[in-house]
Parts: sequence; structure tokens; C-alpha cells
Amino acid sequence: MEFKELINNYKWEDIKASVYSKTTRDVELALSKSKCSIEDFMALISPAAQPYLEQMAVLSRKYTQQRFGKTIQFYVPLYLTNSCINHCVYCGFNHSNDIQRIILTDEQILREVEAIKKIGDFRHLLLVTGENPRDAGADYIAHAIELVKPYFSSISIEVQPLKENEYRQLTDAGMNAVYCYQETYNKERYKIYHPKGMKSKYDWRIDGYERMGKAGVHKIGLGVLIGLEDWRTDTTMMALHLRYLQKTYWQTKYSLSFPRMRPYMGNGFQPNVIMSDKEFAQLVFAFRIFDHDIEIAMSTREESRLRDCMTTLGITSLSAGSKTDPGGYAVYKNELEQFEINDGRTPEEVLSAVKKQGYEVIWKDWDLSLQ
Repeated sequence: MEFKELINNYKWEDIKASVYSKTTRDVELALSKSKCSIEDFMALISPAAQPYLEQMAVLSRKYTQQRFGKTIQFYVPLYLTNSCINHCVYCGFNHSNDIQRIILTDEQILREVEAIKKIGDFRHLLLVTGENPRDAGADYIAHAIELVKPYFSSISIEVQPLKENEYRQLTDAGMNAVYCYQETYNKERYKIYHPKGMKSKYDWRIDGYERMGKAGVHKIGLGVLIGLEDWRTDTTMMALHLRYLQKTYWQTKYSLSFPRMRPYMGNGFQPNVIMSDKEFAQLVFAFRIFDHDIEIAMSTREESRLRDCMTTLGITSLSAGSKTDPGGYAVYKNELEQFEINDGRTPEEVLSAVKKQGYEVIWKDWDLSLQ
């Protein structure tokens, strides 16, 4: 049974009720275990766990240092295009938005690479696109990977869900990882946020992780967009999804991210749910206690103070010096961004902040660094 079928056994309101019914006793039991269940995870993200944040932080730091040492991986995104057929209500790339649409040429991609190399010793690159399968589909992405491959030791992508053979094509071209965010697991309300375009197809998107696993993708990144639905329920669904994928595609490695909504150019959609910084930290701690080996990324959506605090408490990967628009490093300069970043420090400034906490920066992919 694939996850898109398995998830039908779980009712959103039932999971939500279960999370919010957890008691301090449930939290204490979860914290006493070396291996947590889904029920334990729900206790750790519940309101009942808030008085235990300091204890959770200690455990999160301990498990992270045991698995990853006192290190943080740096990566940088390169947006290839803001062209998109989707109508996501929370995104600056929404097809209805009246903005200039750009698909970078070979020359422009290489100009971006040159600019990135000048701002930091990045060797882990994340290629990002809107969803335009006709003009910026698998062939375009594969060509872009081959184009930038000589300049980076590891290349990840964050693009539209692809077919199984297309993931194999990109792996053959030099891709190391795929990041794809379900945004929300609330199937009944999913189409409210994704009314038109391929992204409106809930099952196609959630089934994408199966296609990645079957294609033998080395690393898969999961995530939900915080601000759409109740974050505790959504991340419980994501924890269920993670456990399913780890059991089914056990040779693949996994990474998590929980981006919070940021201001963007568009119709002014406002978050339905606001997550506080304390709750963000609680979620990181809970996932680290739930899974000691999982990578957890934190982007420049978050402000510098919080990113600095989380460096030693469970995060394993940070972006730095990010531009969220195609050509933003050298070609167009912040005219077409997907959302506003919250940490505008240079990579050197972020590096200095990490070092002040006694941590070392790894500029390339974890696995390749350890070879």
C-alpha cells in the first residue's frame, strides 16, 4: 500500500484531537525513551510539552552532536525560473501575478554561478524552479545540472514533481537530492491553496515521493508550509510520511524543513496559523528526539537571531546569502523574488556567527564530505 492510500486511514480531526489531548505524563514518557513512536512525537509537539522545552533542547543538542558533531552544512539556492503554471495563493510566482517571467539561459546561469562563488565557498547548490514543464521541464533541469556540475560537489533540486524516469534522468545528470514540499497534508483543504495548475492535484504531488524512492534518489527532502493549517497536525502527518518512506525506501536518506510563510508579491493572502519562535524551536527539538539521524534545514526565511540560536540545538543545514529570484545574484537583482528573505547577512557574516558558537561549517553535502 502506497502512502497516498495509507494516509486515508488517518482522519485530520482525529489526529488533531489526539495531539491536543496529550498530557504532561505523555510528554515525560516520550522524553524517557531512546526510541520514540508517532504517539510520542505527538506528545512532544503538543501544548503540554511547552514547559519541557529546556529539557527537550538538551536532548536535541545531545543527539545532533552525536550524529553530526559540532558542524553545520551551508548551501545556497539558485533560482532558474519564476515561470509557473500554478496558482498557489501564498506564492509570488503565482501564474496570475503580473510579474516579468524569466527562464535563465546558459550564459545567465553561469553568471549566477560566478557571482555565487564570489560571495562564499559554496559547494552544495540547490537549483529551484517554478512549475513550467513545457519550457523548464526535466530536460531543461538536466541540462542546468550538467552546466553547473563542474563548479559544485553536490547538487540538489527543488522543482515540480516529476515522473520516475525523469528522476532517473536527473540522477544520471549529476543530481544528489530532491526537495519537494507537500505544503499541507490536509487533503480536504489542499485545493483552497492550490486552486489551479498541476500542483492542485494532491495525489500526484504526494505520490511524487514514491517515484523518487523507486528511482533511487539518494536523498529526499520533505516539508510543510507553516501558516496554512494547524502545524501540529500537519507535522504529525509528515512524521507518518517520513516513517513510511524510511521503511519502504530504506536506502534513501531524508531531510526535513518547516518554512514559515513570508511576505510576497501577490494577492495578500495572510497566514491562517502563526507559529511563534518558541513553537518553531519545539518542533525542531521534537523531530530531533523522534529521529536522531534526520537532517533538518533552516533557510533565510527565518531571522538571524533565531537561526543563530538554533545552530547548536538541532539544525544541521543553513542557507546563506540567498536570493529567491531568478538571476538575483548577478543578472536581475531582487526584482522577481518568490518571497522576502528574513536573514540578509552575507555568507561570511553567517559563517562568523556559526564559528563564534564553536561550530565548524561544511560547505558541501554531508555524505560527500564524509567520503
